[in-house]
Amino acid sequence: MPVDPELLNGLRAAVEAVPDNLALRLHVATVLLDAGRPAESLEHSSAVLALDPGQREAVELADRATAALPATPFPVPAPFPAAPAEPQHRGATLDQWVLGEVEEPRTTLADVGGMPAIKRWLSTAFLSSLRDPQMRRLFGRSLRGGLLMYGPPGCGKTFLARALAGELQAGFLRIDLAHVVDMWLGYSRRSVHEIFETARASAPCLLYLDQLDAIGPRRAGRRHSIGRGVVDQLVAELYSASEEHEGVFVVAATEHPWDVDALLRRPGRLDHRLLVLPPDLQAREAIIRAVLDGRPLAEDLDVAALAARTARYSAADLAQLCESAADAALEASIVSNSSRPIALADFTRGLHEIRPSTPPWFDLARDYARFAAEPGSYDDLVTYLRANG
Repeated sequence: MPVDPELLNGLRAAVEAVPDNLALRLHVATVLLDAGRPAESLEHSSAVLALDPGQREAVELADRATAALPATPFPVPAPFPAAPAEPQHRGATLDQWVLGEVEEPRTTLADVGGMPAIKRWLSTAFLSSLRDPQMRRLFGRSLRGGLLMYGPPGCGKTFLARALAGELQAGFLRIDLAHVVDMWLGYSRRSVHEIFETARASAPCLLYLDQLDAIGPRRAGRRHSIGRGVVDQLVAELYSASEEHEGVFVVAATEHPWDVDALLRRPGRLDHRLLVLPPDLQAREAIIRAVLDGRPLAEDLDVAALAARTARYSAADLAQLCESAADAALEASIVSNSSRPIALADFTRGLHEIRPSTPPWFDLARDYARFAAEPGSYDDLVTYLRANG
């Protein structure tokens, strides 16, 4: 059964924001399985089992998804990894606690709901030179340089990166750089090289570097200068991947672009920049409907009107809001000893208790955009702030 791409976009953003919400993951796994996407469904049911082994619904979904997989074998995406344990000795291998598996691309920009301006920019400014060698030569464009996505948490940066991998028909390898920096002194630099070696071995491969600011001077500087060695090694690897055309495409993400080392933002490195904003009205409505799907709803609950009242809520905020309303309805049902559907009043109370998490980010970003040392670095952010107060 076909599924609305905008709905999937919202669900994935919500999962990325609250990966430990087992009910949400089970719902996403069910939606994906019903939509004929067993491999993606298996990813989420496996993640639930990693957090709650033996969970009956997750086991059933995993069995159904496995049975529905194509006969032709292909790599199944690894589940969202749990936070790695601190290495007990230097002999611990990198892939034991940093590297995930290279995922097979199954998502493209067509699966991204909304975001028309972002998709248009990605197609023309970033993907076009990678897809068309003849046009690239005609206009003197090179393959050098990666993409840096930034914005508040829970707004779909990882999903967009997966979609880019699908557009490039490349594998997808996600790395949490905070884990790299937390390694032993002297181990981090070698780890960065091993990460790129893994991507090269899987070429074409999109290497997604999450939490890029983890190796910035503000955060890494407190870790005995581990970050400086990682930055130097990352610059070398970016140069090598660009100059030797190794089929490794680099996309990075951060919530704090002002903390990213300036060396990484120079031409030929991560010199393309993209602002990823909170879900728009249509996306918010789709997220709310998805989280509430299958639950009893009162007739007075106007989801479209509710979505209009949740501007600047992230996908994670919306999921929390829906869970709060469901809890309120459940509590009232227990007290009255009769089933009561989720009503508008449950959300009204929740809207006063659960405020959008993105305004503090925009308050901080406003100051950095206003006084940026690099003129023009945050023009897209400034434009958004002027239009939205």
